[in-house]
Amino acid sequence: MTLPWLRMLVASAASMVLLGTSAVATAAAPDKDSVAASVHTAGRVKDGGDVLRYSWPGVYFEGRIRGTGVGIVLDDPAADYDVQVDGATVATLVTPGKATHWVNGLRDGVHTVRLVKRNDTPWATSAFGGFVAAPGGAVLARPTARSRQIEFVGDSLTAGYGNLSASRDCTGEQVARTTNADVSYAALTARRLRADYQINAYSGRGMVRNYNGGSPEENYRTFYDRALLNVPGDVWQNPGTWRPRLVVVHLGTNDFSTPLNPGEPWTDESLAAAYRSAYSGFLQKLRTRYGPGTTLLAVGAGPFAGHVEQVVQERTGAGDRRVRYWRLDDTNLDYTGCHWHYSAQDHRLLADRLTSFLGDLPIRW
Repeated sequence: MTLPWLRMLVASAASMVLLGTSAVATAAAPDKDSVAASVHTAGRVKDGGDVLRYSWPGVYFEGRIRGTGVGIVLDDPAADYDVQVDGATVATLVTPGKATHWVNGLRDGVHTVRLVKRNDTPWATSAFGGFVAAPGGAVLARPTARSRQIEFVGDSLTAGYGNLSASRDCTGEQVARTTNADVSYAALTARRLRADYQINAYSGRGMVRNYNGGSPEENYRTFYDRALLNVPGDVWQNPGTWRPRLVVVHLGTNDFSTPLNPGEPWTDESLAAAYRSAYSGFLQKLRTRYGPGTTLLAVGAGPFAGHVEQVVQERTGAGDRRVRYWRLDDTNLDYTGCHWHYSAQDHRLLADRLTSFLGDLPIRW
């Protein structure tokens, strides 16, 4: 069915909130050239030596420390983060700025720590300066990378836009605070499959047409290759460790969820044709990048489901045996997130359904 998905620009706040057993302090950053070596991440980051820079939602960093406290070195005026220690969320950092944020009072011993970027802030660049141990402690060797990798390509529905909201009516501030990519269907599915993942999702962008025809000079494909979304021409350099065996593409809501406006260069028919052509080309780009062993899963929903299915059928007929179609089942979804987006409950249901579907595919993990 066609759903009245809406989207508005998200305004960042200049405040910071800490929840749980956390305190704020300043401390020296780790030695230069140590950040990338001391943490595990699968996200699209640019190594600046003493910091890692990034833009996409859901980017996470994992480390190990010994001692009674851990500091998180950040420089980010726009995004929100969750801090997890030994699997439990102990702090939420709201637009943390440039500082080291401490979680103290831990049992003296070895702990795993995870920092995850909650929301999409494509207008800003985030910077992470590593984990530091409290006095008397030490930063230990980073956790081992997972053997499975999944890349998720999408828009606000994949980013977890407003998924923690108690109301569909949200201000920009409320959208920012209630968006959490870490409880999106993408992150949930990856964790259930014990996979590292990227959530390369950009709210409001479509395959060829953005929400309500906005910013017609660009679309999702304009930004896909970037690590830093607000840097024109930026290109993420794969360090050679990112080799996903599954790529999930969920794009089309913004192309078709709003009527064409006067002055847009489309008819309904030409938009559909352009969408199918661009979608096929994007799948070919992924196939060229990741090779014949990677499964490409194209997601169809609402008014664009038939177009996605047609693209998959054409590629399958041309000999691509590892492209598959998944018709998103929206049964019992309540769409009570901000502006008719998936709620946290919806994301859990979709993760259940997607995980089940993937279990029947012959993915070469």
